[in-house]
Amino acid sequence: MASFEHDFPFDPAYGYELQDLLRVPAPAAPDDFDAFWRERHQEARKVATEPELGPVEEERDGVRIHGVTFTSVGGVRIGGWVALPVEGAAEYGFVIGHGYGGREQPGPDVPLPLPRAAAILPCVRGMKSRGLHPGVPDVSAAHVLHGIESRDTYVIGDCVADLWCAASALHELVPELAPERGGPALGYLGESFGGGLGALALPWDDRFGAGQLTVPTFGNHPLRLTLQCIGSGESVRAHHRDHPEVTEVLPYFDAATAATRLETPTLVAAALFDPSVPPPGQFAVHNALAGEHELLVLSAGHFEHEGTAAEVAELRAARQRFFGERLGRAR
Repeated sequence: MASFEHDFPFDPAYGYELQDLLRVPAPAAPDDFDAFWRERHQEARKVATEPELGPVEEERDGVRIHGVTFTSVGGVRIGGWVALPVEGAAEYGFVIGHGYGGREQPGPDVPLPLPRAAAILPCVRGMKSRGLHPGVPDVSAAHVLHGIESRDTYVIGDCVADLWCAASALHELVPELAPERGGPALGYLGESFGGGLGALALPWDDRFGAGQLTVPTFGNHPLRLTLQCIGSGESVRAHHRDHPEVTEVLPYFDAATAATRLETPTLVAAALFDPSVPPPGQFAVHNALAGEHELLVLSAGHFEHEGTAAEVAELRAARQRFFGERLGRAR
């Protein structure tokens, strides 16, 4: 069991050893789970994303970074960044999700996993700094509850659609990557919030050929409702106490349930100790994956410790190898 000195009023390892975590299951899917998500995906694919590329904001690590906006479902304009190779045409493409704090800049997501790659880094609706949208809270504790009264209005479904529309926008901006031009399958990277969104997004979209989910959230909601944390899950737990009917909605947004449909090769980095995203939920996503997958066990997530830098470096190396093998061999 992972153990670190901390001041939390609960155990961020939750009493689980690795062998216990590897047995955490996924909840059963609602009968119309697949139909619900396929319909959402079809709606998103019909959106004319009309991406607009801004001027170069930064150049580093072999890419020029531009601001970008594009249209997602509901006519919402989403902001973010696009990274394009400094030299030559793009040979690979990535959609890169973000954590529940939003993103102020591309940050550590650049350098990209592969050379000669392009990427779109959207800020999904409501999230800082370029996803801010009137009526959608920008604070995670409120954002995660927005529209939760119904599966059709829950903001998490729209955030998943934002990722699908981001892929469409990238294909429009970098046409050599588009499937109709013989372009390669895309890669997806998501951490925490972005990891959970990725697990929900990838099963339905054949434009992706590989994915990385790091400390993914939204795994096994019935279990999450029993586990105290300091992340967005605590807000859902509190809401559930007053509104138990939310258990009719959450099954449609369970990342572990979605993973049972995920056949795309996937690298999961899951932590043994995590005060924000309880590890049993993270491992539930990994354990449920239907296709080829790899696991990198982290000693801690959402928690700085003496070995953090080494684990970040290990994860970066694993990511480069994983995508090189999966996307590179498909060329």
